[in-house]
Amino acid sequence: MKFGKKYARYMRGMEAELPAVGLKRLKKMLKKCPSHPAAADAEGRCPGHCSVCDGSFFPSLLNEMSAVVGCFNEKAKKLLELHLASGFKKYTMWFTNKGDKSHGTLIQQGKDLVTYAIINAVAMRKILKKYDKIHYSKQGQEFKAQAQSLHIEILQSPWLCELMAFYMNLRRNKKNKAAMELFGDCCLIFDDDRPTLSCNLFDSMHVEISLTCSICLDTVFDPVSLSCGHIFCYLCCCSAASVTIVDGLKSADRRSKCPLCRQQGVFPDAVHLGELNMLLRHSCPEYWEKRLQSERVERVRLAKEHWESQCRAFLGI
Repeated sequence: MKFGKKYARYMRGMEAELPAVGLKRLKKMLKKCPSHPAAADAEGRCPGHCSVCDGSFFPSLLNEMSAVVGCFNEKAKKLLELHLASGFKKYTMWFTNKGDKSHGTLIQQGKDLVTYAIINAVAMRKILKKYDKIHYSKQGQEFKAQAQSLHIEILQSPWLCELMAFYMNLRRNKKNKAAMELFGDCCLIFDDDRPTLSCNLFDSMHVEISLTCSICLDTVFDPVSLSCGHIFCYLCCCSAASVTIVDGLKSADRRSKCPLCRQQGVFPDAVHLGELNMLLRHSCPEYWEKRLQSERVERVRLAKEHWESQCRAFLGI
């Protein structure tokens, strides 16, 4: 079965109507494009100003992908907040969220969300590949890079990483047989003590997420994901953003850049990866306990320095 039919069948089978990539409509747009392979210029771009390229195709795809990523992030955030909640907050959330919220239900919802994310990521890649093939151009790849800079590349979403960790955390409980069906192959790999979250997903797509902080060059501790998708330790992020642990990343200057990709404004919207934190704590307990002790000492020192500087500023010293 061709991917287009498989995608249409999947979206029709969804219980609730969710945003999607309009593959059929976008393909019709490409058929109406006046460009012809023989007319492409030396650089492999559309001749002149193609109305399909400039006015219809890319704006439509941009809007659709924004809606898909926004929907996925919102639903994944609610699901994971429900799972990570504790005490009175947990009972309040479970009471206010109608319906069955057993572990089996949470696992199924996680499975549905991941499938939704991946199948739309594949749909986006296939339509862009078709665009480049028709136009003998690289504009599809350029659009993909633009989508990454606008944070609408769904595979960069921190919530996808969190859902993968969520599945592995539930899988530790052997009674949760339904969890085994979430991914075909998902595991935490250690190569020379460098952890990587690896997963084979829909349509033979392979995703690998490095869990080594590029700042301290150690396994991420109390991990956070910047809005560009890169993962670092919380303390390392605060240092890179030139903010104190008391003020937090939300107080970071919008001009601050990611240490890896150099994108601006990625710190204030950083996401704390609670499920990933839990996964690493159980996967490497000795390292975690050692790092926890040193982290506590460092946080006390940084907090002390912060409040001492605030007192000096208040007293005018």
